[in-house]
Amino acid sequence: MIALETPTAPATPAERYRVLLEIGRALTGTIEGEAELYTAIYRETAQIMEADGFYVSLYDADFDLARVVFWADRGRGRFASIPYDGSDSEVLRTGRGTLVHDGLEARARLVLGEDDAPGTRSAVSAPLRSRGRLLGVISAQSYNPDAYTRSDLELLQGIADVAAVAVENVRHVQELDHRRREAERMEQISRILASSLDSEQVLNRVVEAALDLLKGDGAMVWLLEDDVVRVGAARGGSAPHVGTEIPSEATLVKQMRANPGPMVVERLQDSPLLPEGLYCPPPARSAILLPLSGAEGAIGALVVTTPREGPFTEEESQLLQRLAGHASVALENARLHSALETLSLTDPLTGLPNRRQLEVHLEREFAAARRGRPLSVVLFDVDHFKEYNDSRGHVAGDQALRTLARILADETRAMNLVARYGGDEFLAILSDTDPEGAEQHAGRVHARIAAHPGLRAEGLTMSSGAATFSEDMQRVEDLIRVADEDMYRSKARARNAS
Repeated sequence: MIALETPTAPATPAERYRVLLEIGRALTGTIEGEAELYTAIYRETAQIMEADGFYVSLYDADFDLARVVFWADRGRGRFASIPYDGSDSEVLRTGRGTLVHDGLEARARLVLGEDDAPGTRSAVSAPLRSRGRLLGVISAQSYNPDAYTRSDLELLQGIADVAAVAVENVRHVQELDHRRREAERMEQISRILASSLDSEQVLNRVVEAALDLLKGDGAMVWLLEDDVVRVGAARGGSAPHVGTEIPSEATLVKQMRANPGPMVVERLQDSPLLPEGLYCPPPARSAILLPLSGAEGAIGALVVTTPREGPFTEEESQLLQRLAGHASVALENARLHSALETLSLTDPLTGLPNRRQLEVHLEREFAAARRGRPLSVVLFDVDHFKEYNDSRGHVAGDQALRTLARILADETRAMNLVARYGGDEFLAILSDTDPEGAEQHAGRVHARIAAHPGLRAEGLTMSSGAATFSEDMQRVEDLIRVADEDMYRSKARARNAS
């Protein structure tokens, strides 16, 4: 609520028209914001005609929606947002100004003011028009009947025409400022996304940015992965759980792959496109989906849900498309980094962790063992592998190593690690495992190798040696040395037994 000076007594017609030019300069020079402009329109109008009551209403012809954004009563102005149907207003319906000489309250679409305020009886109203478009209405009212004449209507229309230009100017300035702030925000988001090469972190930042930009109630990123689409990140009460899978044959997924542009689902509850299991509960009612693309095509989609029904605005769609573009680049970078990191830590032949990754992991586990957590290792070596490689060839030798690696990986718990240690040597690192557990692990591996038809037919076997951490071990190498010594004792026993 704001307090304004009490309007002065009406001026003579000659004085009114003389000040109209000054009013034009005053209104068109008001560019701070719409609130300041509405105040200025009221102030300037009240200087030259009665304005016991006054309002400014803006109109959206596309939706036939009008809103009272400012009204005044007895010299006090208030900012508001009071909606009504534009077609209920004679001024908006016809695009022409009106005069009401008496009985205004009986004809009014809305009654504004305090309950104890006397009712206004006469009014003059004029449309706000700019470049052939109807922007709204300004209206002045009086507590007295017959307060306005045709010349007042013409004068108010002159004020309205100037005010309409001022409204357009303010909106233009606000739009420029909005776009500037939007560009700055998008640049900030882009920097935040590009600052991480961790896929999970990038995904979470994308959905957080989407919620922030669109003020939705849910946001998620779907990731295309072979036969399924998986929810990789989600925020908001209407979002599904991370990890939720959507069959790739779902209608919406098919359209997502085929359509590179944004897709809008206007009523989630009724849409046949929505995959079963991905129902977004209230308050989500509509959603927009933006494809995410990488160097080799579609990699997923950014989805935002809102509690309102109906289409998203063009501005919202464009905003999310820009976010989706930045998100695609950030995710592609993170994926590339992950792939390169995997290559640097993975043995290309067997797919197992390589020696570099093994050393990092073993150092961490060795430190934990020194703090009291049990740790064992088992070293495996392919028996007579050089002779096998020479007689069968390197292709057969490589295939044998891959087969053995799969068996070792299958028999190693997820919390543990098995890696290629050397040419035909593998090392299993077994956390929370005592000597008996290490022996059992080695036994399972030997049993699997013996039962494998291909390895048995080729006569391939492995020897193993185990070691368990003890207090006298000072370095990782001490643990591996004990396992190596145990393995050679096993080989010696096998030779003596044959």
